[in-house]
Parts: sequence; structure tokens; C-alpha cells
Amino acid sequence: MKQLSLAVVIPAYKVKDHVLDVIDAIGAEVKRIYVVDDACPEGSGALVLSKCKDQRVKVLTHELNQGVGGAVITGYFAALNEDIDVVVKLDGDGQMDPSLISALVEPILRGKADYTKGNRFDSLTGLREMPGIRVFGNGVLSLMAKVASGYWNITDPTNGFTAIHKNVLKTLPLEMVSRRFFFESDLLFRLSLSRAVVWDVPMVAKYGSETSNLKIGKTLIEFPIKHFVNFHKRLFYNYYLRDMSVASLELPLGLAMGWFGLIFGAISWRDSLITGEAATAGTVMLSAVPLILGVQLVLGFLSADIAGVPNRVRQ
Repeated sequence: MKQLSLAVVIPAYKVKDHVLDVIDAIGAEVKRIYVVDDACPEGSGALVLSKCKDQRVKVLTHELNQGVGGAVITGYFAALNEDIDVVVKLDGDGQMDPSLISALVEPILRGKADYTKGNRFDSLTGLREMPGIRVFGNGVLSLMAKVASGYWNITDPTNGFTAIHKNVLKTLPLEMVSRRFFFESDLLFRLSLSRAVVWDVPMVAKYGSETSNLKIGKTLIEFPIKHFVNFHKRLFYNYYLRDMSVASLELPLGLAMGWFGLIFGAISWRDSLITGEAATAGTVMLSAVPLILGVQLVLGFLSADIAGVPNRVRQ
């Protein structure tokens, strides 16, 4: 098996208390470390330049803050320019254990996956250590991400501990990927359009004195809207533009019949309440049959969508 080169991208924004420790913990298997100072008000990049003696480290600087996605994309481009084979994204706040990098990249190195990501939900012990609001929020986001991306086999979509093979990275329209906190979820959507194989790797996050820059209120509004848009883009591209199958017919027919049965039944029920007359058997059947068939067709589409999770590596 060919020995593939590894690089780590560390977005640096308000992480001066942790970033040096994170770099020190990165093992010798990593060839290059890109620290991307995303216009950090604490001067994280300058701190690394002055204090870190690791020859693998390159500090890249943004004049204007671009968000975590923008920082990672800058690191991706730098890794592609140096022809790095596998690029790992590691947060600089110390929540991710650098010793897990080998486990994270193993499925890619063995040719089993194109993209891997951490999964904090695999271990019950890890769940107990995670704040309750994060467990609930990530559960909801996981469901939305499954629907939007079509990766029904993964969980914890906002997990930022990721690795990607360069051959897949080259196929992604990085200029179109979200630059802010929706980055990981949007990247999954782009990966699904490329039919990349994605694997979850179990991990346990560490929660200490670090402060998250994610605003929960904004996320509750922004993420569902973007997932809704991405789902319809994926639906159009995968089921109507690039390919067609029975599932392409099941969803629109199922929705049309289901809504017809539901609306017709509601109107008939209202009329019965007003007139005091029971609905006829024919009226009930005209409502129930389309509704039942509609639900069955939608379930058939979901079954096909789940079975269609990419499983052929693109390396």
C-alpha cells in the first residue's frame, strides 16, 4: 500500500490559549500543519509564528474574517498546491484529540472511504460528557443533514474533525461551499453530489475552558433553511437531472396523492360537521385510499434514497 502524505488544517480564531498545545500533540505521521489565522483579534497566527518551532507549521493569514469554512478552504487550497494526499481538519480549541488522527484517516488510507468525520454519538460515555443542549441540537441537525445530503449512514454532521482525500477534494466546487458554521453540513451536501463515500469514526470530544463562537439562536433559523434548500437541490440533481428511476416518480406522485387525500378528507369532515350528515363510504374511500397510497409511495422513495447511499470509493 502506497504511503500517503498527511496534512492538518487548523482554523485559528480566538484559540490562543489552546492552539500551541494542539500543535504539540500532532504526531509525526503528519507532514504539514497549516494554521489559518482567520483575522483573529487575539493574534493566534502571530503567536504560533513566535512561539512554535515545529518546522511542519505554515501560518496562513486572512485580512478579513471568513468564518471557519473560509479558513479550512484556504488550508485545503494550500494542501492541494503541495500535492498532499489526505487533509485533516482539526479545531484549535483543544476539543479534538490529535492522537485520533491515525484512526480518522485509516479508512481513507485503506481505500475504504473518500471522506471521514468524527462521531461523538457512538459512545454512551461520550454522550454523558456532552452538554445536554448539544446532544439535543446535534440530534435534530443530524436528521436534517441526513435528509439534505442523502448520507443516511452518518451522525453528528457538524463535527469538525474530518479528513478528505485529495482526489475527491479536487472535484468539489470549494468556492461554492458555505464559509461559516454551516461549512461541514454544506460540504456533506457537495460530497453527495460527487458520490463520495463518507464514513463516521467514533471519537469522544473534550470540553474544557474553551468558548464556542457558534450562536445557537442563529443556527436554529439558518441551518433548517439551508438544509431545506440543499435537499431540493440534491433531489433535482440526483433524481431528475443526472438520473431517473422509479423513486423519481414515487415522491411527486406520493406527495400529490397524500395531500389530495388529506385535504379532501378535511373538507369532507368539515362539511359533515356543518350539515350533521355522516360521510358516505365512497367519500371516505376517496380520501383514505389516496392518502394511504401516497404515504406508501413516499416511504418507497425514502427506502430507495437510503439504499442509494454512495458505496464506491472515488480515489
